[in-house]
Amino acid sequence: MPLELLHDRVVLLIRQSAFERFGLTRQAMDERYNLTDEEFRVEDGLIVVGPLPSDELLPELIDDLEASGLTYFDDFFELSGNWPDWLSLYARRAKAREG
Repeated sequence: MPLELLHDRVVLLIRQSAFERFGLTRQAMDERYNLTDEEFRVEDGLIVVGPLPSDELLPELIDDLEASGLTYFDDFFELSGNWPDWLSLYARRAKAREG
């Protein structure tokens, strides 16, 4: 089932397989970033982190993911949330492209 992305806040999308392959855990993310259930969602191989409580967390989160071994764009990327409120966007993993 696709996950809804909010229009007014930054979100990070992560391939669940990459997240797990590099030993990352929800618990570690929660401890570091104090995320709620609405800010860390998992569905069918895709993790959506956000909306982030603050846009200032984004560079730190990206740095932490890259330091853990994930590659920007191949394993994760961010969406700015910079689209109008009359547009709803949903994300799901493209199964044919999962590695």
